[in-house]
Amino acid sequence: MARKKKEECPSVPGWLVSFGDLMSLLLTFFILLYSMSTISLEKFYQSIRGLTEAFGGRTLQNKETIIQGKKVNLNFPMYPKIKKKKAVQKKLNDIKQMLENAGFKAEVVSHGSTITLRLFSDKIFPPGKDIPYKDVIPYIMTFCEKLKDSSLPLIIVGHTDNTPIKSKRFSNNLELSASRAVNILRMFIKCGYDEKALAAEGRGEFEPIVPNDTPQNRAKNRRIEFVIDLSV
Repeated sequence: MARKKKEECPSVPGWLVSFGDLMSLLLTFFILLYSMSTISLEKFYQSIRGLTEAFGGRTLQNKETIIQGKKVNLNFPMYPKIKKKKAVQKKLNDIKQMLENAGFKAEVVSHGSTITLRLFSDKIFPPGKDIPYKDVIPYIMTFCEKLKDSSLPLIIVGHTDNTPIKSKRFSNNLELSASRAVNILRMFIKCGYDEKALAAEGRGEFEPIVPNDTPQNRAKNRRIEFVIDLSV
């Protein structure tokens, strides 16, 4: 009967194979972490700048101080953006309530760092005209008085529906919407709003908030928007 040949090397325990695999995976993982730890100063600058601006701090102007590894003092007031947004939103809601009590349709819309007061223009402007009704002007001036102390950057944007305009003065709705916005802007300047903080735009029928498929929807699209961007 043939003798059983002895094994030249003892077999490795099963647990040791698993342990070796685990160590290999850990080594690979730490090598991956180390390879990712090389920081691009350019990208680091962009990240810090984005975080600073997102939380309401001042924009970093001197990029070289970061690239050269120097200290940069970040100006982070406590929750300034959140507090500022709440205060502005409250003020706009008060203005909206005042306008609604006077019979105007309005709404406040908040999106990200932007707060918009929409004032539907059927009771503001005669059809096809860019000068507000005379009895509306005092309310616009009161609106301005309530907001001007904040000196916030304000964009006044005119919108229309898609009904073609028939006018000797305006060849299209874009011109009409721009002229309406400019006239409102002039009233704000007259009431003392900081000129440097004001801008006017016309969008015509190109940015409807609802489809122009019913008279009610077209009335919603005819509007003046007062846009405050708190990120500026």
